[in-house]
Amino acid sequence: MAHLRRPLQQALAFNTVVLVVEILGGISANSLSLVMDGVHNLSDELAIAFLVVAYTRTTGISSGWLRAANLLNSVGLLGVCGWLTWRALGRLVQPIVVLGWVPIIAGVIGAACNWAVAWVLRSPSRENPSIRLAYVHNLGDTFVSLVPVLAGVLTLLTRNMVVDPLLSLVIAVIIVVSTVPVVLGSHRELLWPERVICGGPPAARR
Repeated sequence: MAHLRRPLQQALAFNTVVLVVEILGGISANSLSLVMDGVHNLSDELAIAFLVVAYTRTTGISSGWLRAANLLNSVGLLGVCGWLTWRALGRLVQPIVVLGWVPIIAGVIGAACNWAVAWVLRSPSRENPSIRLAYVHNLGDTFVSLVPVLAGVLTLLTRNMVVDPLLSLVIAVIIVVSTVPVVLGSHRELLWPERVICGGPPAARR
């Protein structure tokens, strides 16, 4: 399992770049679409960090760490998404000025780094459902990070400050649609990773 540690550490480094650029950029530019994507990557950041810890422990993989990573990358993500959706609806009622050029630059950087995360996790994802969940999320994030770019372009062209919160709602829908099927399809492995690590459920090992 030690061979999985390096790609996870690389993925964490790339995802950290996305997180910092999008959160700081979103706050400074009042771009909710950028903040939405940044918080989405915060969930991935915590999940990948837990996976790094899980595969670094000298006593072996901790199922508790893996379970925490899985929950942060699924249930936690959906919860934060709901809160940001509420904020987006508020912005539709009371729009605020958005600096369109910031989400364009930050979104391009985010898309590039998310692709890099997916690239380094592609091979390890075939061996473990926890890593597969992170891989699927970041592969989708490559395209999701381009939504703030679109929001920035449209904001600059139309000067309409409703565009950004509208597209942040699009990101919310994408997050839900991409996350729920993966969770439902792998819920046993994600909640009880020790069964996968040990070679199957207890009944199969009797």
